[in-house]
Amino acid sequence: MSSLSKRQFLKSLAGTAALSTWSGLDKALASAAATPAPLLAEQEDFWAKIRTLYPVTNDFIQLENGYYSLAAQPVLDRYVQHIQQVNAVSSYYMRTRQFDDKRASKTQLATLLGCSPDELIITRNTTESLDTVIAGINWKAGDEAVMAEQDYGAMLDMFRLQARRYGTVNRLVSLPNHPQSDDEIVSLYEQAITPKTRLLMVCHMVNITGQIMPIRLAHRHGVEVLVDGAHAFAQLAFTMPDLGGCDYYASSLHKWLGTPLGAGILYVRKDKISSLWPLFADSSMPDDDIRKLNHTGTYPVATDLAIQDAIRFHERIGIERKEARLRYLQRYWTDQIRHHPNIVLNTPESPTRSCAIANVGIATIKPADLSKRLFENYKIFTVAIDNANVHGVRVTPHLYTTTAELDSFVKALKELAA
Repeated sequence: MSSLSKRQFLKSLAGTAALSTWSGLDKALASAAATPAPLLAEQEDFWAKIRTLYPVTNDFIQLENGYYSLAAQPVLDRYVQHIQQVNAVSSYYMRTRQFDDKRASKTQLATLLGCSPDELIITRNTTESLDTVIAGINWKAGDEAVMAEQDYGAMLDMFRLQARRYGTVNRLVSLPNHPQSDDEIVSLYEQAITPKTRLLMVCHMVNITGQIMPIRLAHRHGVEVLVDGAHAFAQLAFTMPDLGGCDYYASSLHKWLGTPLGAGILYVRKDKISSLWPLFADSSMPDDDIRKLNHTGTYPVATDLAIQDAIRFHERIGIERKEARLRYLQRYWTDQIRHHPNIVLNTPESPTRSCAIANVGIATIKPADLSKRLFENYKIFTVAIDNANVHGVRVTPHLYTTTAELDSFVKALKELAA
């Protein structure tokens, strides 16, 4: 294969579209540089400027951002450029540059998470990351795993598959929607742990209610801990050391970091890598190299490149500002209906036990009907949750959500609950 000089290569990558200026973000941030995050969270004029940086639909009010949130327009512009630029040189890029660029994205993610790049891989989503661990453990008949019935359904399915395949035993706990303390939560898991327990899976933030779990306390019984962080990474301010030594951590990047669809992360503590079996064989990697878990074949590399742009946007906003605004938005609407006689909140009242996500139901309306009526009658999009002890709709605002939109939602709830 003929080679290109560095200048020729970079020129070929530069040709199809101009770089975004990001000037709108810079101007908005300059106006708020001296304002503390808690105060800024309530300043609608600032967040109205941030909203203009997202391609928000006018067709309906989007309150289901937890599945997949909008990429900011500067990130989306760069993503399109990445697609065009890679396409311009096609297989040359794939054979000469893709691995270095992916490593650069991975290194930035590791810095954000507070771990070594040698402990992290880029996957497609949280499900793939968690499945890599669940399927990679060398299970034996009679081994036990502990999880909650409020965990994500795909993960519960994966544990059931291991039980069918290897004869493992799954022990489920049920999380209260309104715990009185961290110890109440921890004791539920402790009571399910036995000498045969190999793995405990716990959500950092429960996807159906938004409840934040006490991860630091989960590891104190010597059982390996797998954390589902699908909704916590880039929504909450934390790093891996803050979590008290969990063994595995997984998240999606298209939820709160704002990358285009198709990117996730898996953290594996260094001393746990060698014992995990990969889903796909890779003879080029030694057992203690985390890249053995990341044999992907040929896939859309532009998403990996856009991770760096999403991190840039995320860091310019600042995780403290982001978390403060998201928590403010949730409290803005939940505080207005929390004590309504016909409305049921399935999310803890304490501000420290939740952030953006909350779940709300109406006693006389089934969740699926509630979601349908909200959309058909009020053009408000939510998702119905009717599982375990959670019966309502999940409501997930984002940085581009306005308090006026939440006022419309509160008005709709009160009318439907009348």
